[in-house]
Amino acid sequence: MKPADAPIDHLAIARRTLLEPYGLDERTLQRALGVIFEHDADFADLYFQYLRSESFSLEEGIVKSGSFDIEQGVGVRAVSGDKTAFAYSDDLSEDALLEAAQTARAITSAGGGTARVAGLKPRAAVPLYAATDPVAALAAVEKIKLLERIEKLARSRDPRVKQVMANLAGDYEVVLVARQDRGGEGLIAADVRPLSRLSLTVIVEDGARREQGFSGGGGRVDLAYFDEAVLQEYAATAVDMALANLVARPAPAGVMSVVLGPGFPGILLHEAVGHGLEGDFNRKGSSAFAGRIGQRVASKGVTVIDDGTLPDRRGSLSIDDEGTPTGRTVLIEDGVLLGYMQDTLNARLMGVAPTGNGRRESFAHLPMPRMTNTCMLGGDVDPQEIVRSVKKGIYASNFGGGQVDITNGKFVFSMAEAYLIENGRITAPVKGATLIGNGPDALTRVTMIGNDMQLDSGIGTCGKDGQSVPVGVGQPTLRIEGLTIGGTG
Repeated sequence: MKPADAPIDHLAIARRTLLEPYGLDERTLQRALGVIFEHDADFADLYFQYLRSESFSLEEGIVKSGSFDIEQGVGVRAVSGDKTAFAYSDDLSEDALLEAAQTARAITSAGGGTARVAGLKPRAAVPLYAATDPVAALAAVEKIKLLERIEKLARSRDPRVKQVMANLAGDYEVVLVARQDRGGEGLIAADVRPLSRLSLTVIVEDGARREQGFSGGGGRVDLAYFDEAVLQEYAATAVDMALANLVARPAPAGVMSVVLGPGFPGILLHEAVGHGLEGDFNRKGSSAFAGRIGQRVASKGVTVIDDGTLPDRRGSLSIDDEGTPTGRTVLIEDGVLLGYMQDTLNARLMGVAPTGNGRRESFAHLPMPRMTNTCMLGGDVDPQEIVRSVKKGIYASNFGGGQVDITNGKFVFSMAEAYLIENGRITAPVKGATLIGNGPDALTRVTMIGNDMQLDSGIGTCGKDGQSVPVGVGQPTLRIEGLTIGGTG
């Protein structure tokens, strides 16, 4: 799917969804912002959200659960210096909005403000996805048929498939942001955000041994995205992973060369490096990258970007949750640290421009600097040449869970699918391998960068300070020297 060719009036959709049914208009929003600016605030914003979500889960051949939820409300924020006041309400009436504004202004200093707020100028953004509604795209019976189809495809691949679990989820979200800066121009912006995801887990058995594999994907698309070819790809990926684990030998332990496959292994980059490049951690000095702008932090050839402008991608946004258009932010270029991901608050306190990375889970949460689609760009080496260059090592094609300490970059990741590399060839699958290292250090150990940069299939969700948001990752095949493998063999 590609974004609609015709212009999408997101603001008109947001007005019809979030303002007009409750007797609100832009004059009401100006009035609420004016209440805050009766005190001495640096800036304030109103974040309206409507979210309709649906999910179906299939297990043992039957749909065992289904859910349908609607959430809506408004978050009101006032910022003065490095202090933030926040209030929210699921009541979209004028009285509730003004009460939330009065609550939010309590953190600011009385006096010195002005009740006058300039008009709100519409801020347009390039639409990156169609304003479609995944929840309404198919009837419930068709959604169930889609789950039954992927189960059949998975079971048909191998008789050892004993259990299939699949989940289909869709979100339709409309957001509207009204904002005012002290002494500056007010703005109003909106976005219509579809989101679909299909996930699959299979369990295989051979005698007393049981193993599992997983796959899935999606993006800011409707359910028509999951056509026969996509379903077959997901089924093949999950079953093949499970079968590989079924015959896997215990993983070796020690310091060795590691080759990371393209695509989803970029989750290691996201966790071990990406969070350390978010503005709040660096402003507070708690990141391993704090104060290192302009310094070499990675091997030559390593370029890391965060790009919220990729069409239809899970982590993309036409505007962030502060009304700022997202962008392509180069964080590390040819090994040198260029900058951080910024929301409005941290950018202002650090004296830089926001990068469109202000994100929040919902109207009931404060925004903070968050990743969108975080990727390492490709190099010029054939991936097969990278494998051939390794005498003894590990090839990691997929990761499971992991833990990272932002302050020093230390990480531990489990490998969901991994293989031995012996004399330049990928050989036996291994099980129980963990990757142990330090994110900033690992970047300096990259010795070969493939020309096969890929994005993940669209399954990522990132957690930070109790908030979860959809994200994307990506990378090419990489060779990294001297990483520690924790194994069972």
